[in-house]
Amino acid sequence: MKFGVSMFCTDYSMTPAELGRALEERGFESLWLPEHSHIPASRQTPFPQGGELPKKYYDVVEPFVALAMAAAATTALNVATGICLVVQRDPIQTAKSVASLDLLSGGRFLFGIGAGWNAEEMADHGTDFAERFEVMRERIEAMRLIWTRSKPEYHGRHVDFPPLTTWPKPAQKPHPPVIVGGEFPHGARRALAYGDGWAPHAHRPSYDLVDVLPRFRQMAAEAGREPADCPVTVFGAREAMPDLEAYAEAGAERVVFGLPSGSAVEVLPLLDKQAELVRHAG
Repeated sequence: MKFGVSMFCTDYSMTPAELGRALEERGFESLWLPEHSHIPASRQTPFPQGGELPKKYYDVVEPFVALAMAAAATTALNVATGICLVVQRDPIQTAKSVASLDLLSGGRFLFGIGAGWNAEEMADHGTDFAERFEVMRERIEAMRLIWTRSKPEYHGRHVDFPPLTTWPKPAQKPHPPVIVGGEFPHGARRALAYGDGWAPHAHRPSYDLVDVLPRFRQMAAEAGREPADCPVTVFGAREAMPDLEAYAEAGAERVVFGLPSGSAVEVLPLLDKQAELVRHAG
Protein backbone atom coordinates (compact mmCIF):
# COMPACT_ATOMS: atom_id res chain seq x y z
CA MET A 1 0.00 0.00 0.00
CA LYS A 2 1.13 3.57 -0.75
CA PHE A 3 1.08 6.43 1.73
CA GLY A 4 0.51 10.11 1.14
CA VAL A 5 -0.01 13.27 3.16
CA SER A 6 -2.40 16.19 2.76
CA MET A 7 -2.13 19.73 4.09
CA PHE A 8 -3.79 23.09 3.63
CA CYS A 9 -0.73 25.11 2.65
CA THR A 10 -1.04 28.71 3.83
CA ASP A 11 1.16 31.73 4.51
CA TYR A 12 1.76 30.41 8.04
CA SER A 13 2.45 26.74 7.21
CA MET A 14 5.50 24.95 5.87
CA THR A 15 6.09 25.85 2.25
CA PRO A 16 5.21 23.21 -0.34
CA ALA A 17 8.89 22.84 -1.20
CA GLU A 18 9.83 22.22 2.45
CA LEU A 19 7.00 19.79 2.93
CA GLY A 20 7.73 17.96 -0.30
CA ARG A 21 11.37 17.43 0.62
CA ALA A 22 10.39 16.23 4.10
CA LEU A 23 7.94 13.72 2.65
CA GLU A 24 10.39 12.37 0.11
CA GLU A 25 13.12 12.01 2.75
CA ARG A 26 10.72 9.95 4.88
CA GLY A 27 9.56 7.65 2.11
CA PHE A 28 6.07 8.98 1.45
CA GLU A 29 4.64 8.45 -2.03
CA SER A 30 2.54 11.57 -2.55
CA LEU A 31 1.59 15.07 -1.42
CA TRP A 32 -2.07 16.13 -1.74
CA LEU A 33 -3.16 19.77 -1.65
CA PRO A 34 -6.77 21.02 -1.57
CA GLU A 35 -8.25 24.22 -2.95
CA HIS A 36 -10.79 26.92 -2.29
CA SER A 37 -10.65 29.97 -4.52
CA HIS A 38 -12.38 32.02 -1.81
CA ILE A 39 -14.96 31.76 0.96
CA PRO A 40 -18.05 33.94 0.41
CA ALA A 41 -18.68 36.32 3.29
CA SER A 42 -22.32 35.21 3.51
CA ARG A 43 -21.30 31.79 4.91
CA GLN A 44 -24.76 30.40 4.16
CA THR A 45 -23.62 26.85 3.37
CA PRO A 46 -22.80 25.04 6.63
CA PHE A 47 -19.45 23.35 7.04
CA PRO A 48 -20.07 19.63 6.34
CA GLN A 49 -18.13 18.54 9.40
CA GLY A 50 -20.08 20.89 11.66
CA GLY A 51 -19.08 23.91 13.68
CA GLU A 52 -17.20 26.95 12.46
CA LEU A 53 -15.26 26.79 9.22
CA PRO A 54 -11.54 26.44 10.11
CA LYS A 55 -9.29 29.37 9.30
CA LYS A 56 -7.19 27.30 6.87
CA TYR A 57 -10.13 27.16 4.44
CA TYR A 58 -9.94 30.92 4.03
CA ASP A 59 -6.16 30.97 3.71
CA VAL A 60 -5.27 28.00 1.47
CA VAL A 61 -2.93 28.76 -1.45
CA GLU A 62 -3.58 27.91 -5.11
CA PRO A 63 -2.81 24.19 -5.52
CA PHE A 64 -1.17 24.08 -8.96
CA VAL A 65 1.33 26.79 -8.02
CA ALA A 66 2.09 25.07 -4.72
CA LEU A 67 2.42 21.62 -6.29
CA ALA A 68 4.81 22.97 -8.90
CA MET A 69 7.04 24.17 -6.06
CA ALA A 70 6.88 20.76 -4.40
CA ALA A 71 7.64 18.98 -7.66
CA ALA A 72 10.65 21.22 -8.34
CA ALA A 73 12.04 20.45 -4.88
CA THR A 74 11.74 16.66 -5.23
CA THR A 75 12.62 13.90 -7.67
CA ALA A 76 10.24 11.00 -7.01
CA LEU A 77 7.34 12.33 -4.93
CA ASN A 78 3.96 12.34 -6.66
CA VAL A 79 2.12 15.64 -6.40
CA ALA A 80 -1.67 15.66 -6.31
CA THR A 81 -4.72 17.84 -6.00
CA GLY A 82 -6.81 16.65 -3.13
CA ILE A 83 -9.13 17.89 -4.37
CA CYS A 84 -9.37 20.21 -7.37
CA LEU A 85 -12.78 21.90 -7.58
CA VAL A 86 -13.25 21.45 -11.30
CA VAL A 87 -16.80 22.85 -11.21
CA GLN A 88 -15.22 26.21 -10.37
CA ARG A 89 -12.60 26.13 -13.12
CA ASP A 90 -12.50 26.72 -16.85
CA PRO A 91 -11.87 23.27 -18.38
CA ILE A 92 -9.57 24.44 -21.20
CA GLN A 93 -7.30 26.37 -18.84
CA THR A 94 -7.39 23.63 -16.20
CA ALA A 95 -6.46 21.03 -18.81
CA LYS A 96 -3.41 23.11 -19.67
CA SER A 97 -2.45 23.45 -15.99
CA VAL A 98 -2.72 19.69 -15.49
CA ALA A 99 -0.73 18.90 -18.63
CA SER A 100 1.95 21.48 -17.82
CA LEU A 101 2.44 20.27 -14.25
CA ASP A 102 2.54 16.64 -15.35
CA LEU A 103 5.06 17.42 -18.09
CA LEU A 104 7.34 19.56 -15.92
CA SER A 105 7.25 17.09 -13.02
CA GLY A 106 8.20 14.19 -15.26
CA GLY A 107 4.81 12.48 -15.02
CA ARG A 108 4.31 12.77 -11.26
CA PHE A 109 0.89 14.42 -11.12
CA LEU A 110 -2.30 12.81 -9.74
CA PHE A 111 -5.49 14.70 -10.58
CA GLY A 112 -7.79 14.39 -7.59
CA ILE A 113 -11.12 16.05 -8.33
CA GLY A 114 -14.44 16.83 -6.70
CA ALA A 115 -17.53 18.97 -7.00
CA GLY A 116 -17.20 20.71 -3.66
CA TRP A 117 -19.73 21.57 -0.95
CA ASN A 118 -19.92 25.39 -0.76
CA ALA A 119 -22.89 26.45 -2.89
CA GLU A 120 -22.11 30.17 -2.71
CA GLU A 121 -18.47 29.64 -3.67
CA MET A 122 -19.34 27.74 -6.83
CA ALA A 123 -22.18 30.18 -7.63
CA ASP A 124 -19.59 32.95 -7.75
CA HIS A 125 -17.94 30.91 -10.53
CA GLY A 126 -21.23 30.53 -12.40
CA THR A 127 -22.05 26.95 -11.37
CA ASP A 128 -25.46 25.98 -10.02
CA PHE A 129 -25.11 23.76 -6.95
CA ALA A 130 -27.87 21.45 -8.19
CA GLU A 131 -26.01 20.85 -11.47
CA ARG A 132 -22.49 20.52 -10.08
CA PHE A 133 -22.08 16.79 -10.76
CA GLU A 134 -23.20 17.11 -14.36
CA VAL A 135 -20.81 20.06 -14.77
CA MET A 136 -17.96 18.00 -13.29
CA ARG A 137 -18.59 15.08 -15.63
CA GLU A 138 -18.65 17.25 -18.75
CA ARG A 139 -15.52 19.15 -17.77
CA ILE A 140 -13.59 15.95 -17.15
CA GLU A 141 -14.79 14.46 -20.44
CA ALA A 142 -13.68 17.62 -22.24
CA MET A 143 -10.28 17.64 -20.54
CA ARG A 144 -9.64 14.04 -21.50
CA LEU A 145 -10.14 15.01 -25.13
CA ILE A 146 -7.82 17.99 -24.78
CA TRP A 147 -5.09 15.79 -23.30
CA THR A 148 -5.34 13.03 -25.89
CA ARG A 149 -6.31 14.60 -29.22
CA SER A 150 -4.51 17.03 -31.50
CA LYS A 151 -7.70 18.92 -32.39
CA PRO A 152 -10.25 18.22 -29.66
CA GLU A 153 -13.78 19.53 -29.62
CA TYR A 154 -16.61 19.06 -27.14
CA HIS A 155 -20.28 19.86 -27.33
CA GLY A 156 -22.24 19.46 -24.12
CA ARG A 157 -24.78 21.36 -22.09
CA HIS A 158 -22.22 22.97 -19.78
CA VAL A 159 -19.05 22.74 -21.88
CA ASP A 160 -19.04 23.61 -25.55
CA PHE A 161 -16.07 24.45 -27.76
CA PRO A 162 -15.17 23.91 -31.44
CA PRO A 163 -11.97 22.17 -32.62
CA LEU A 164 -8.91 23.72 -30.98
CA THR A 165 -5.20 23.17 -30.66
CA THR A 166 -3.48 23.27 -27.29
CA TRP A 167 -0.14 21.96 -26.04
CA PRO A 168 1.66 20.62 -24.07
CA LYS A 169 0.19 17.17 -23.69
CA PRO A 170 0.77 15.35 -20.37
CA ALA A 171 3.85 13.21 -19.83
CA GLN A 172 1.67 10.32 -18.58
CA LYS A 173 -0.22 8.50 -21.29
CA PRO A 174 -3.00 8.82 -22.00
CA HIS A 175 -3.12 11.40 -19.17
CA PRO A 176 -2.65 11.68 -15.39
CA PRO A 177 -5.09 9.54 -13.41
CA VAL A 178 -8.37 11.27 -12.61
CA ILE A 179 -9.16 10.31 -9.02
CA VAL A 180 -12.73 11.17 -8.10
CA GLY A 181 -13.54 12.14 -4.53
CA GLY A 182 -16.90 11.39 -2.98
CA GLU A 183 -18.89 9.21 -0.63
CA PHE A 184 -20.43 5.79 -1.16
CA PRO A 185 -22.43 4.98 -3.19
CA HIS A 186 -22.83 8.07 -5.39
CA GLY A 187 -19.18 9.17 -5.40
CA ALA A 188 -18.13 5.61 -6.09
CA ARG A 189 -20.47 5.44 -9.08
CA ARG A 190 -19.05 8.67 -10.48
CA ALA A 191 -15.52 7.32 -10.07
CA LEU A 192 -16.42 4.16 -11.97
CA ALA A 193 -18.25 6.13 -14.67
CA TYR A 194 -15.46 8.54 -15.62
CA GLY A 195 -12.58 8.22 -13.17
CA ASP A 196 -9.31 6.35 -12.85
CA GLY A 197 -9.64 6.00 -9.10
CA TRP A 198 -11.94 6.67 -6.15
CA ALA A 199 -11.01 8.80 -3.12
CA PRO A 200 -13.50 8.40 -0.24
CA HIS A 201 -13.04 9.60 3.32
CA ALA A 202 -12.28 6.89 5.83
CA HIS A 203 -14.98 7.86 8.29
CA ARG A 204 -18.55 8.86 7.51
CA PRO A 205 -21.62 8.50 9.77
CA SER A 206 -23.48 6.43 7.20
CA TYR A 207 -20.90 3.67 6.73
CA ASP A 208 -17.57 2.12 7.65
CA LEU A 209 -15.28 2.26 4.64
CA VAL A 210 -13.73 -1.15 5.31
CA ASP A 211 -17.22 -2.68 5.06
CA VAL A 212 -17.96 -0.67 1.93
CA LEU A 213 -14.89 -1.63 -0.10
CA PRO A 214 -16.14 -5.17 -0.96
CA ARG A 215 -19.38 -3.57 -2.17
CA PHE A 216 -17.34 -1.16 -4.27
CA ARG A 217 -15.56 -4.07 -5.94
CA GLN A 218 -18.95 -5.64 -6.71
CA MET A 219 -20.13 -2.31 -8.11
CA ALA A 220 -17.02 -2.16 -10.31
CA ALA A 221 -17.72 -5.63 -11.68
CA GLU A 222 -21.32 -4.68 -12.44
CA ALA A 223 -20.03 -1.61 -14.30
CA GLY A 224 -17.68 -3.78 -16.36
CA ARG A 225 -14.53 -2.49 -14.69
CA GLU A 226 -11.69 -4.27 -12.96
CA PRO A 227 -11.05 -2.98 -9.42
CA ALA A 228 -7.39 -2.46 -10.36
CA ASP A 229 -8.53 0.02 -13.03
CA CYS A 230 -10.18 2.19 -10.35
CA PRO A 231 -7.99 1.93 -7.23
CA VAL A 232 -9.05 3.39 -3.90
CA THR A 233 -7.26 6.24 -2.12
CA VAL A 234 -8.42 6.56 1.51
CA PHE A 235 -8.46 10.08 2.97
CA GLY A 236 -8.57 10.85 6.67
CA ALA A 237 -7.49 7.45 7.95
CA ARG A 238 -6.72 7.13 11.64
CA GLU A 239 -3.04 6.72 12.35
CA ALA A 240 -3.38 3.23 13.80
CA MET A 241 -1.90 -0.02 12.58
CA PRO A 242 -5.17 -2.01 12.79
CA ASP A 243 -6.87 0.50 10.51
CA LEU A 244 -4.03 0.44 7.98
CA GLU A 245 -3.99 -3.36 7.95
CA ALA A 246 -7.76 -3.41 7.45
CA TYR A 247 -7.55 -1.03 4.48
CA ALA A 248 -4.75 -3.06 2.93
CA GLU A 249 -6.69 -6.30 3.35
CA ALA A 250 -9.78 -4.65 1.85
CA GLY A 251 -7.80 -3.74 -1.26
CA ALA A 252 -7.12 -0.01 -0.85
CA GLU A 253 -4.17 1.20 -2.91
CA ARG A 254 -3.27 4.29 -0.89
CA VAL A 255 -3.88 5.97 2.46
CA VAL A 256 -3.52 9.73 2.87
CA PHE A 257 -2.82 11.18 6.33
CA GLY A 258 -3.66 14.76 7.24
CA LEU A 259 -1.30 17.35 8.71
CA PRO A 260 -2.14 20.69 10.36
CA SER A 261 -1.31 23.95 8.61
CA GLY A 262 1.71 24.63 10.77
CA SER A 263 5.37 25.47 10.76
CA ALA A 264 8.12 22.86 10.50
CA VAL A 265 8.51 22.93 14.29
CA GLU A 266 4.92 21.76 14.67
CA VAL A 267 4.58 19.54 11.61
CA LEU A 268 7.82 17.56 11.39
CA PRO A 269 7.42 15.68 14.70
CA LEU A 270 3.93 14.61 13.57
CA LEU A 271 5.30 13.60 10.20
CA ASP A 272 8.02 11.55 11.88
CA LYS A 273 5.34 9.61 13.80
CA GLN A 274 3.42 8.96 10.59
CA ALA A 275 6.61 7.86 8.85
CA GLU A 276 7.35 5.39 11.62
CA LEU A 277 3.87 3.94 11.24
CA VAL A 278 4.38 3.67 7.48
CA ARG A 279 7.64 1.80 7.96
CA HIS A 280 5.96 -0.75 10.20
CA ALA A 281 3.01 -1.06 7.81
CA GLY A 282 5.33 -1.65 4.90
